Amino acid sequence: MTEPAPRSRRKRMTGKERREQLLTIGRTLFAERGLDGTSVEEIAAAAGVSKPVVYEHFGGKEGLYAVVVDREFEKLLGLVTEALNSAIHYRSKLEKAALALLEYIEEHPDGFRILVRDSHGGTGTGSYASLLSEIAGEVEHLMAQELDRHDYDDKFAPMYAQMLVGMVALTGQWWLDARRPKREEVAAHVVNLAWNGLSGLEPRPSLDPKQRRKERERMEKRAEREAAKAARAEEKALAKAEKAQRRQRRSGEPETEVVEAAPGGAVEAEEIPEIAAEPVAETVTEIVPR
Repeated sequence: MTEPAPRSRRKRMTGKERREQLLTIGRTLFAERGLDGTSVEEIAAAAGVSKPVVYEHFGGKEGLYAVVVDREFEKLLGLVTEALNSAIHYRSKLEKAALALLEYIEEHPDGFRILVRDSHGGTGTGSYASLLSEIAGEVEHLMAQELDRHDYDDKFAPMYAQMLVGMVALTGQWWLDARRPKREEVAAHVVNLAWNGLSGLEPRPSLDPKQRRKERERMEKRAEREAAKAARAEEKALAKAEKAQRRQRRSGEPETEVVEAAPGGAVEAEEIPEIAAEPVAETVTEIVPR
């Protein structure tokens, strides 16, 4: 008779491991339902523990939520700050910061969903707005330097920093659900608008400087071809008008005057015939002496 095999005992988690488990579960539930829509019972059931374990580690769901938000806050702030400080050229700084935000959204969607929710009043934690203010503070310093470099008034640096960060942040919120196009392409278009403005948008923006240079050269060649085409069209129109004049001279018809118009051709204007003045006969009155 064989003896039954001993039952394997589940390894007991350490306090640190249990805490990390609760944080992971809490982040998922809070992202899906929010703080108010999540209960301690649900958190405990998902972790396979009793409610007192949750209270022991965090004092309740509010404490757990506060730690989750603070972690995501610091994680995203660190990524964007590192991106801003890792490049020398200002356009590269903007590209790397935009890409860092999009990478965070792609890799940590639950964390970002929690950040963009309004912070709960009882948690005392930072909100998405406060996170953006922190990032804007980093960008403000860079904006002030750039404005000084162009001899602009740097007192507007805080305002420009808020504009820039707000544009990138709202694009990130939209992309959280859209997920198209790819993050590199989204970052390139964001930088295209921020760097060039509406009046100087690049038709095919790219994060690759070599690709941007090729595109710029392509557009310059295209502009040269269009200018040459317009010049040829103008020359052709002038030649046509001169030919018409010569034909009219040979046929004895009134000549037409060639009036240069805007680039692209010439127009003909009929010559206004001169009205010859009729001779006025002078009357000579002879005075006959009496």
